[in-house]
Formats: sequence, structure tokens, C-alpha cells
Amino acid sequence: MKEYLILDGYNVINGWPQLKKLATQNLEEARIELIERMIEYQSYKGLHVIIVFDAHLVKGSMEKNDKIKGVEVVFTKEKETADGYIEKFILQLSKRQRASVVTNDWTEQQMILGSGGTRIPVREFVIDFDNIKNNIQKKTEILQQQKDFLSNRIDPLVLEKLEKLRRRS
Repeated sequence: MKEYLILDGYNVINGWPQLKKLATQNLEEARIELIERMIEYQSYKGLHVIIVFDAHLVKGSMEKNDKIKGVEVVFTKEKETADGYIEKFILQLSKRQRASVVTNDWTEQQMILGSGGTRIPVREFVIDFDNIKNNIQKKTEILQQQKDFLSNRIDPLVLEKLEKLRRRS
């Protein structure tokens, strides 16, 4: 079963304290940082991640879709909001596909639930992301510690032969 995680891009940026602070200085950097974080998240969770950014107020803008390291990034066309794009996308999914949407927009959350999707408030998503980052860091530290032992770097067959020699003495 294919599983989607869809983010209302600017809504997530404004609800994620670190990204919100970054956006006050440079909105493009905040978008890039969100995309980088979602590349990690997608890799860990095995979901198909789509980030939707509003471009509905940009005169003459056409819908733009990019794929960055597996994460789909969508800029809506003129007069189309991220909410509208997400709603259409969810309604097009088959029953064998699941979608969760990250947003703080209450109206959008209600629409998502009515369409069979799952809603995730930004605050809950940030907590999940931070927990995943901590788990990855802990696993990396454990693996690094294990590499420090000579026995972890020797071929298992050689290690077995050395152990037999040690027992004979």
C-alpha cells in the first residue's frame, strides 16, 4: 500500500519554530531547510513525501512540480491554494493509498478527515521528526562505539580461527 505524507509548505514553515525564525530572515532558505528535513524523514519512514507551496497570488504562475532526492515539491498555479491542491490530490487517491496531511489549518484538517485522510498538526509532526532524529543519532553513536572494538573490524572467519587458537593455549 502506497502511503503519502503531504505538507502544506508555508503552513508547516510558520508552525515549526526553527523554520519560522529562518523564514523571517530568508524564506527561500526556510523552504530549502524544510525540503532537506523531509528528505531525511522520507528516507527513515519510507513514505512518499509531497510538499505543496502556495503560488496562488503570483500573477501568471503555472503549476511547477520538482522532485528533489525523492521528495516531490509543488508550487501551485495562479489562483490555486495549497489547500485546494491537497484536497484535489486526496480525492484522487484510490482506496489502496493512504494520505496524511501536515497542517495547522483547521478547515483543511476537517476536509482531510472528510476525504478519508489523516491530519497531523504541525506541532505533533515536529515532535515526531525530533524523535526520529534522536533515534538516528543514538543508533549512529552505538555503531560508532562498536567499530572501536578490534573484534568488530575483523572478518568473522578470521575471528573464529583466532578464538580457537586462544582456547588451545
